[in-house]
Amino acid sequence: MAEEKKRTRRANGESAIYLGKDGRWHARVPMGYKDDGTPYRRHLTRPSRKELVDEVRRLEKQRDEGSARQPGKPWTVAKWLEHWVENIAKPVVSENTYAGYEVAVRVHLVPGIGRHRIDRLEPEHLESLYRRMQSAGSKAGTAHQAHRTARTALGEAVRRGHAAKNAAALAKPPRMEEDENEVEPYSVDEVQRLLLEVNKRRNSARWMLALALGLRQGETLGLRWSDVDLANEYLKLRRNRLRPKYEHGCGEASPCGRKAGYCPARVQVRRETKNTKSRAGRRAVPLPGPLVVMLRSHREAQARERAAAGNLWTESEYVFTKPLGGPLSPNTDYHDWKRLLEDAGVRDGRLHDARHTAGTVLMLLGVPDRVIDQIMGWEPGGAARMRARYLHVTDPMLKEAARKISHAIWGPPENLAVDKDQDNEA
Repeated sequence: MAEEKKRTRRANGESAIYLGKDGRWHARVPMGYKDDGTPYRRHLTRPSRKELVDEVRRLEKQRDEGSARQPGKPWTVAKWLEHWVENIAKPVVSENTYAGYEVAVRVHLVPGIGRHRIDRLEPEHLESLYRRMQSAGSKAGTAHQAHRTARTALGEAVRRGHAAKNAAALAKPPRMEEDENEVEPYSVDEVQRLLLEVNKRRNSARWMLALALGLRQGETLGLRWSDVDLANEYLKLRRNRLRPKYEHGCGEASPCGRKAGYCPARVQVRRETKNTKSRAGRRAVPLPGPLVVMLRSHREAQARERAAAGNLWTESEYVFTKPLGGPLSPNTDYHDWKRLLEDAGVRDGRLHDARHTAGTVLMLLGVPDRVIDQIMGWEPGGAARMRARYLHVTDPMLKEAARKISHAIWGPPENLAVDKDQDNEA
């Protein structure tokens, strides 16, 4: 027993295992160095030597793989998420991506799982949160957004050694109901009814760019006249309009008592546009002849509005503006779309459904996939996946396929009539 208690010198980086005076087995496992450069060792204790050796080997494996927790006070989930979203994610992601992360962290993740230590968070904690969110009325899509945010944030924590596993990568998010993501593109008849109503409205070309070419909302609202070449009948997409974000400008001495967006002295803290981040998104799109005519008419109408407004006009160079100039708000644009559907007697749908409609029409017209990808702005590597998501097989397409099968197998329709008459005679 005396020899068991005796400590021996070990090589650098080797764990020390010994029997303590308390009758328990102890180990000191080298784990690297602290921020100040001093060695960092983890102390373990177990009642038997075998248990301790197993635990030491597990910890050494984590150390060697770079997945062991680093020295210092363990992060709580709340502290890590708040640190991650502001200091790690915000400087490198787009404003819209950051906004989604920030809401998921502040509204759902911190209140739901924030008190747990990050190295002790389990998949079941997240799954319980998702169930509570749905019980409180959140859609499955909202829970999925929280899940994706947690998975990204915890993945960074694992990469930096603050946790040994990514609990969100192991957790099962709620099932998305099929009809929740199901999109039924507008039919040609519905598009024509929308066209009749669009022609009565200001900024009419804005809606036809969505329905005919599938431009995203941000792409359309970010268009400037320098991007439009009416002589050669094409436009260049280079930037996206961002959703405005405001802060109070009234000051703490005399607060207005309103939300920041309604403050009389509000200050916009988010830039108006950002450059399109992907190479596929920066693209040239051909303009059909009727759209060229609509855009020419729209430019003339905008010139008349500018002249009538005089000094009240806000110069901005945007193709689609407010009545007194300046860029259109995405929120106002969304509500204009809803009114357009109602006035045209067309079923309700998302603004993004117009993009699905345009893609499906391009497929229906037999436009080659490569050209569809160019118009829609899809990256070559993910284009097949995006086509599967956006291009929908409609009833007329199915009927046409059935007609072609009938013709190939049974011949022209007159042959079917002859066969039917022969069967009746028999």
